[in-house]
Amino acid sequence: MVKGIHMDSSAKKKNAKLTWRDVGITIGTLAATTLLCYALRPFAGEEKFEAILFVVAVLIISRFTNGYVYGVAASILGVLIVNCIFTYPYYQLNFTLTGYPIAILSMLSAAMITGTLTTRIKEQEQLKIDAERERTRSNLLRAVSHDLRTPLTAISGACSVLKEGGDTLSEQEKNKLLNQIEEDSQWLIRLVENLLIVTRIDAPDGGANIAKESEVVEEVAASALTQFRKHFPNVKVETHMPDELLLVPMDGMLIRQVIMNLFENAAIHADGMTKITLDISREGENAVFRVTDDGRGIDPNLLPHILEGDFKRSVGSSEDKKRNMGIGLSVCSTIISAHEGKMRAYNGQNGGAVFEFTLPLDMAEMELYDCDDRQEDE
Repeated sequence: MVKGIHMDSSAKKKNAKLTWRDVGITIGTLAATTLLCYALRPFAGEEKFEAILFVVAVLIISRFTNGYVYGVAASILGVLIVNCIFTYPYYQLNFTLTGYPIAILSMLSAAMITGTLTTRIKEQEQLKIDAERERTRSNLLRAVSHDLRTPLTAISGACSVLKEGGDTLSEQEKNKLLNQIEEDSQWLIRLVENLLIVTRIDAPDGGANIAKESEVVEEVAASALTQFRKHFPNVKVETHMPDELLLVPMDGMLIRQVIMNLFENAAIHADGMTKITLDISREGENAVFRVTDDGRGIDPNLLPHILEGDFKRSVGSSEDKKRNMGIGLSVCSTIISAHEGKMRAYNGQNGGAVFEFTLPLDMAEMELYDCDDRQEDE
């Protein structure tokens, strides 16, 4: 059963529960609207604008509070405030004067409809977010179901051969089996690391549970490259860094993992690859990372879904070679989305695969850094 696509009873109870935050937003918005009406009265003449402002206030309250209660309550309170404070006779409730009942009912209806529709739109947006999260989880589980089974089966088989036929195997055969066990164990370690990362950034409220700090992109990339070379010392990697300092608010460990995953993806899955290139540049208010290889590129049939983790392995490809490809790229996409960035994959004009992602720059920190540099130069 997919969770989160339909609002269950617990979610409805949560929406109905009063919280100090939502009460504060409601009271604060109504109070601010009342003060604004007082401030604008000298400039409005005989025009009656208060009802419109309170309808807007109800819309704001419905947008930033949970459930229907606050919007409905704000609608009723807004009508009472307008009638008591801004309608003759002032500072007393009166619903009997000619035209007042119709005007009051019209305002109440407009406010309640506006608030209800705003809350409904919020719920629909949350349902879409929940559905997307569940789709991502399902894709990851499908990838993991295969990626866990394959190395475990290989490790179990190699151990059985060593245990039962150890005396008859040559040293070369034993070393081959041990190397296979070590390789499959490393796959499992990386797989578990990726799963732990997904758990780390998957907050209970649907947001991203990450702590961001301004990091120098060149340092993060250099750290990822150093770690990659420990595992793949024979793979050639070229880097092209920007001349200017680029600061990005990020969880440095997670972005290092993204770059590591893309490097490993190229090193393991790119047929005919002899070189990996990392380009980092600035485009407007974004830092752009491109990991390119000179292999044969990505099967066009895989491109639309390669970042989702639910693609099918190409016909005739090695299952072992494709192991962990789906979940690794899906984790990368999840991390970049949690950083409010974008990621895409495509084939380069000269062949080879290109994985590109963008991250928003910390413009305030960069401007401050530039000011400090100019002061030092002076």
